[in-house]
Amino acid sequence: MAPVHDILIIGGGGAGLRAAIAAAEINPQLDIALVSKVYPMRSHTVAAEGGTAAVIKENDSLEDHINDTITGADWMADQDAVELFVNEAPAELIQLEHWGCPWSREPDGSVAVRPFGGMRIERTWFAADKTGFHLLHALFQTSLKYTSITRYDECFATTLLVENGRCQGVTAVELRSGMVQPVLAKAVIMCTGGAGRIFPFTTNGSIKTGDGMALAYRAGVPLKDMEFVQYHPTGLPGTGILITEAARGEGGILVNKNGYRYLQDYDLGKPLDVNDPGHPQKRTMELGPRDKLSQCFVKEHDKGNTMPGPHGDVVHLDIRHLGEQKIDKKIPFVRELATNYAGIDPVYEPIPVRPVVHYMMGGIHTDIEAATPLPGLFAAGECACVSINGANRLGSNSLTELLVFGARAGRAAAAFAQEQPACDTQALEAKAKDEQVRIQKQFINKTDGTERIASLRTEMMATLEAGAGIYRTEASLQETCNKVSELKERFANITLDDHSLTFNTDLTAALELECMLDVAETVAYSALARTESRGSHQRTDYPKRDDDKFLAHSLAHRTDGSPRIEYLDVVITRWPPAERKYGD
Repeated sequence: MAPVHDILIIGGGGAGLRAAIAAAEINPQLDIALVSKVYPMRSHTVAAEGGTAAVIKENDSLEDHINDTITGADWMADQDAVELFVNEAPAELIQLEHWGCPWSREPDGSVAVRPFGGMRIERTWFAADKTGFHLLHALFQTSLKYTSITRYDECFATTLLVENGRCQGVTAVELRSGMVQPVLAKAVIMCTGGAGRIFPFTTNGSIKTGDGMALAYRAGVPLKDMEFVQYHPTGLPGTGILITEAARGEGGILVNKNGYRYLQDYDLGKPLDVNDPGHPQKRTMELGPRDKLSQCFVKEHDKGNTMPGPHGDVVHLDIRHLGEQKIDKKIPFVRELATNYAGIDPVYEPIPVRPVVHYMMGGIHTDIEAATPLPGLFAAGECACVSINGANRLGSNSLTELLVFGARAGRAAAAFAQEQPACDTQALEAKAKDEQVRIQKQFINKTDGTERIASLRTEMMATLEAGAGIYRTEASLQETCNKVSELKERFANITLDDHSLTFNTDLTAALELECMLDVAETVAYSALARTESRGSHQRTDYPKRDDDKFLAHSLAHRTDGSPRIEYLDVVITRWPPAERKYGD
């Protein structure tokens, strides 16, 4: 007999845990399930370093945070969602402190804040440079006090169960046994994170393969704004490991092969003495938005000003002038990462960095209550698109987003579940058996396939980077669309080396690749359809922003062939579109 719950949350990271806690607070009698393909403390939220944004200081205001977010999004953000997000953010971070998150402090005991990219006022709360680690610990520990929460750790969700027009659960492969089991619920919340692993160089961990996005897409829910993929300007070459924006927030500078602080040439503010950076509102340049800094790297490369390395060209992030004491106090993890993974001590040497894929602004289409167009299905965190991030997310808004909208998803799902009839157990269990048969036939029992997981995955990553990277053209995107379509056809002929059931990582890799190909398809086709340049989507053949035609969200719908791309107007309330400027 399939387990039946009131609410099912897929994904055990920050958004999923916050949703679980919010639902339990609404009604302690609700039966809540949490399905995660990894132990929750291994979720990717733990890797977030720099901080999380909310208004707390007297020199800041909600209006300023709203303005920064909308401008950073290049006016692609829904302004009603941004207002709601900014207004609810401070209470979420204060609540997190009450749950045990150790925010760094000023000498007077007040919460410390640091500057962050695209934020013209210092408003990023932080816990040294391990903010995600402490945030996730606080949420996980808090969730343990709710006996109504049942966890299904190391279970890989493979399909949503839809019956009578509403989502009523999921099928999941229990990694320990290899068996497909249905987990049923009156409401389902998707909190599975992003899909950065569709690209070859990314800050994302290996688990971020777009599973939740793909499951929603296959169930008929459109994926919104998938063309907007954020590159972070400072990743370590080779590994893609993130060197947090906090390194620049504390005063780090970017220099080219000539030792020249090249960002002063790109309308991102005037160079100031790094030891006396001046008023926060003038501290742009290295603290410009991520899309623009990544684009500046490409322009420096085209000028011949970058430095060749074994994993491609780099520039240098120099924090030596900060001194050992400040580095060890404010950004100790940066020193640890640079030492362990780049073989240099940033106290004495500059850090080689390059742009790497970091975040997906697009995701599962939701409203401000985190509800998707499929009744019973909600989504929050990076897998969702509400949209507050638009064409470019500002650094430190993402952790706040998963708290604000994770909580809203939990409350909305609780209200929905309490109004629904019992799940149609018999019909749903039959669908789960069909999924078990599919996996056995397509993967476990198949021995005559000729395609390899690693080969298809490598080809997918290469075509995304080449055709849908920082700069794009119609020709490059069309080639990527064609290649992804080819790879999806070839996937049907895939073969596994491991045909066992227990902890079959070969099977997991195949299921993840299947999800990544679906997500890659929506990225490429959405980017091809948007014939303008905006935020992280830069078309060299259409270099101007086109508000008349494209002040609208893309919606990628799954079909039997190529995705169908439709558009939905961006919500504009009080901030009409204007030129996006960061220079003085």
